Amino acid sequence: MTPTSTTIITLSIITGTMMTMSSSNWLTAWIGLELNMLAILPIISKPKTMRASEATIKYFLTQTIASAMMLLSSTINVWQTGSWNIQELKNTHSTTIMALSLMMKMGAAPFHFWLPEVLQGTSLQTALLITTWQKLAPITLMYMISNNIKPTILILTGILSMVVGGLGGIYQTQLRKMMAYSSINNLGWTIMIMALSPNMAMMNISIYIMITAPIFLIMTSTSTKTLQNLTTTWTTNPTTTTSIALLMLSTSGLPPFTGFAPKLLILDELISNKLTMLATLTIMSSLISLQFYLRITYLTLMLTPPMTTTSLAKWRIQNKQPQPMTMVIPTALFIIPLIPAIPY
Repeated sequence: MTPTSTTIITLSIITGTMMTMSSSNWLTAWIGLELNMLAILPIISKPKTMRASEATIKYFLTQTIASAMMLLSSTINVWQTGSWNIQELKNTHSTTIMALSLMMKMGAAPFHFWLPEVLQGTSLQTALLITTWQKLAPITLMYMISNNIKPTILILTGILSMVVGGLGGIYQTQLRKMMAYSSINNLGWTIMIMALSPNMAMMNISIYIMITAPIFLIMTSTSTKTLQNLTTTWTTNPTTTTSIALLMLSTSGLPPFTGFAPKLLILDELISNKLTMLATLTIMSSLISLQFYLRITYLTLMLTPPMTTTSLAKWRIQNKQPQPMTMVIPTALFIIPLIPAIPY
């Protein structure tokens, strides 16, 4: 892309997200989401491959259906209340349709079918954008209407997303698909606790984004796309290999890493609301996703190839670690002492 095109697309993505997050009107929020979607399509289709074209079409069709559901929901609500205000979403059917449309835009189960395929068909940088920045606008809208959504819908969707995210990532060898199912799993935690504590849900998604961004940056800097590639990064940069393994453990929610804090607070909130059985089910479903995180750590840190190949391979090219990551990685791993200072 030319610098002018890149600048226009970047500004459109930022403007669309900010417009939606700061909007109090459904039409303005819808315009912001559409601007965001149209701007990211050229980025997804930038690699001139069949997989990229397929990913672009899947992303476009899914987001279009979600936008149509969003317009349908807001229109039904206007017929009932006469207001386009986001806070005035009072109609039960409108609220349910709106919640489902936002879940489809984020890629939560059972509307997750597009996310792994889109991430697999695009570049690592675009996958980072889809799993982090593109979730900000829909999750903000869900936060605004969380008091009007039936808790049963949020809890059932959250549990389903955690189970699907865990089971889907077990047998994956492609890291992009694995991170897609990891995103679905984390969205399950976020959506489920949205019914009880919306502020805690926003904290959980914020910490997940902070942990996921360095993982994708490391994968980009080392050109790592599969588990097999990941096991050979030690020949180039042992520090990078250790960092991505620790970040995976943090994402899984193991103490004393940062990812453990939101999961502990969510479980505490569930038990405080006398939802012990739900908390138990949540813990059991999280053990499923823990399996593929531990497999990545095991392959990365505890196994080394028996020999090095003589062919020209990517791990023989010396890659330098990006300087910003030297500050981002420690922050993503060890900020548990700061968690009590975060309002939730």
